[in-house]
Amino acid sequence: MSTTAVLRSEWIKIRSLRSVSGSLIAVFLVTMVVTVLTFATVGQAEADSADAELVFGAFYALNFGQIAAISFGATAISSEYLNGALRVSLAAVPRRTHFYTVKMSLIAGAALAVGLITTLGSFLSGQLFMGKYAIGLGEPGALRAAFGGAIYLALMALFAAGLTVLLRSAIAVLSLLIPFILIVSFVVGDIAGSAADYLPDRAGQAVLHQHPEGSLGPWTGLAVTAGWAAVVLLAGWRALRRRDA
Repeated sequence: MSTTAVLRSEWIKIRSLRSVSGSLIAVFLVTMVVTVLTFATVGQAEADSADAELVFGAFYALNFGQIAAISFGATAISSEYLNGALRVSLAAVPRRTHFYTVKMSLIAGAALAVGLITTLGSFLSGQLFMGKYAIGLGEPGALRAAFGGAIYLALMALFAAGLTVLLRSAIAVLSLLIPFILIVSFVVGDIAGSAADYLPDRAGQAVLHQHPEGSLGPWTGLAVTAGWAAVVLLAGWRALRRRDA
């Protein structure tokens, strides 16, 4: 099958499977809902504090949107391991590297497209509630954070997708990554200090800060997250090539 044909077939899978398409849509919906609720209630009060960082605060809801992005990456892959679907896919596309590359590219592209809509939409909608504290995309670091945040969401989706190829289970991946991001990363950060800046979530979120204070800059932090994703994707590729479907 040609690359175009494989892309079309994989896109049909994403659209037709509710768990996959639902998690992709949830990236936008969850982020927008949290943004509106947060900014409408405590947005101006938080901005009035002395240590407020308006750019980073504008993208606060991505902490929740990234969970949906991880779910999208995991479910997009785990569907292949249900009822022998992977055997059918590989029968249609025998070249496993070709199949893997196209599938991961589509996951990244879909997550990036939705991520861009999400970051820009949440930023603009949140500022509607900020009154005199409102900032625009012309604020230093704001546009970079918007585009970088979308890339971050795509990288986390890819990280989850590669890990799912290794574990063959979305439940296992979500059970590992979600507690890690919500709890373990903060605990490690308190203990390990600057070393925790190199964890995939903390490194990638440096791009959301107007002036990152850690050991990584905004784009170098995003590069660290990309490195984590690349390692897991490479491990997933090796597993797919070596294991039976």
